[in-house]
Formats: sequence, C-alpha cells, structure tokens
Amino acid sequence: MAHIVLDKASVALAVYNSRGRALKSEILRRTVGGGLQNDRDSSVQVIRALNAVSFEARDGDRIGLVGGNGAGKTTLLRVLSRVYPPTSGTATIEGRISSLIDLSMGMDTDASGYDNIEMRSIMLGLNHKQAQAIVPDVEEFSQLGEFLSLPIRTYSSGMMLRLAFAVSTAVHPDILILDEVIGVGDAAFAERAEKRLHGMIQKASIMFLASHDNASIQRFCNRTLWMKGGTLMMDGAPEEVLAAYAADGRV
Repeated sequence: MAHIVLDKASVALAVYNSRGRALKSEILRRTVGGGLQNDRDSSVQVIRALNAVSFEARDGDRIGLVGGNGAGKTTLLRVLSRVYPPTSGTATIEGRISSLIDLSMGMDTDASGYDNIEMRSIMLGLNHKQAQAIVPDVEEFSQLGEFLSLPIRTYSSGMMLRLAFAVSTAVHPDILILDEVIGVGDAAFAERAEKRLHGMIQKASIMFLASHDNASIQRFCNRTLWMKGGTLMMDGAPEEVLAAYAADGRV
C-alpha cells in the first residue's frame, strides 16, 4: 500500500562560486523557487527551495500541484521521487515510484538502447530479472527496432525520448509522478503514449501532477496543492485551490 508523509520537509541548495553573479542567482532562484541568502562564506549562496512543507497522501489520492515558475513544484516532485532528500524535516515514502519529471535521467549516451533499458529499470527499482522481463514491452512500444542495439548518441532527440518514455511506463508503480502531461514524438506515437499514460494514472495508488493547465488538474486530480516561494499555501479540492491561486495572481 502506498503512503507518503512529509513533515516540515525543507530543501536548501548551496550554490558555490556565484559571488557577484546577480543574473545567475536570479535564474537559479526562479528555477527552484524559494528564497536566496548568503552563507557566512560569501562565495556560497543558499537557495531555500522548499520551506517546511507538510502533508499526507494515501491510496486513491490524485494530487495536482499548481504555482508560478519557481514556486517549488519541481523541487517537491524531486523530494517525492527520492532525488532530493530533505535538508530538514522528514519525507516518509512507501511504495514503488515511477517519476516522469526528467525522462533523460540515468541515460548513458555511449551505451546501447538495450543497456539503457536495464540501467533505467534499475533506477526505477527493478532487479536484473525484472528489467529483462520488460524488454519485449519496451521493444514493441518504442518501435525503435535495430536502433536498440546501437549507442543512443546515434538517436535523434525524439527517439531518445521514446525509449525513455517506454521504459518509464513499462513499470507499474504505486506512486506516479508527472511534471505536465507529456507529449512524446509524432502524432501517432503521442496518441499511443497518452493512452498508455492514462492507463498508468488509473492503476497507480497515488499520483502527483504538476501543471500550468487548470483543465488537466481538474480532469485528473481530486486534490490540489498550491505552492508559492517554496511554501505550501493551500491543500484542498481542485476547484477551491485553483480559485484561490487565481485570486492571488490578480492581487
């Protein structure tokens, strides 16, 4: 059974050798959200990307994340994906995770498509036997044929995304984490990808979707978190949270 508890989870990211680089600091702040402060060592700046976030997620939760650019949504997704551990507070996450926030993560461009299937599968929590078991499904869905035997540096960007998407969605997760609803490849493949993704959403015990599209939040989610400056502002029904978020933007 999937279960998630965040208790005052915070993430602070140190940025080194950025003294005097105001533009770089502003870009970093906008990318991860939160506040920016100088450390005692003036060559180090600390980005408060997530500030004491607390919530619980259980089976059946379909949770949307809303907020402006730099609000902390992606940082929160990375905590939920076990990419970032909290620097203070706790994140207790029970269940197998499939995270589609960075499809290229764990891909080795010098390795073959087949080798990358195994490496990415292991990153997703499978053992060697389980990784081998999903190969036929990835072959069929990616439709990359003989290219799977070649180094993926020979692939187009679209081919690489198709491989990564096929592997990530061949795993049946307890917890599904999405950053926007993904469109992959040409129209025919994108249609197949959408159907496959919708099937995963239905089967997952818990789903998180960060999106700027209110229609997607209302379509897929039964609960919504509003993030601002790395802080959780509101947790509730999608209609109520979206209305409060919209009103805040008009102030």
